[in-house]
Amino acid sequence: MVDEGRLARLLRAIAERTDRLAGAAASPTGRADQLWLDGVKYLFLTTIEACVDVAHHIAASERLGAPDTNAAAIRLLGEHGIIDEAIAHDLARAVGFRNVLVHQYTDVDDRVVLDALDRLGTFRAFVTQVSAWLLAHGDASGA
Repeated sequence: MVDEGRLARLLRAIAERTDRLAGAAASPTGRADQLWLDGVKYLFLTTIEACVDVAHHIAASERLGAPDTNAAAIRLLGEHGIIDEAIAHDLARAVGFRNVLVHQYTDVDDRVVLDALDRLGTFRAFVTQVSAWLLAHGDASGA
């Protein structure tokens, strides 16, 4: 059974972090500051991780399959119509970005991080689509 409260908290966290990333993207003064860039990397990391947590929770609670990777968990949501397949594809790629941030942090090209600030719509779409599914799912299970 889906823990609606847990998912709502995670979706709220994704939305809040995405807003903070958008604020960082709009700040022309921070881009030359390494501490600012480190903060942006951390926000990306935790935002993507929250998306992964949502995907694993839904996959397990809805018995969608047993994903063997975080990207596979995201793709399952697309395959089952919970999110658009294009969003699932983009988020699965974001999981790869997260892996680079975590495991190869010393080799991350800062331009890649800055370019990622232009693609925050994926996170917003994820929140919107999972929220809509959650609302419909709650209506269906409560009927």
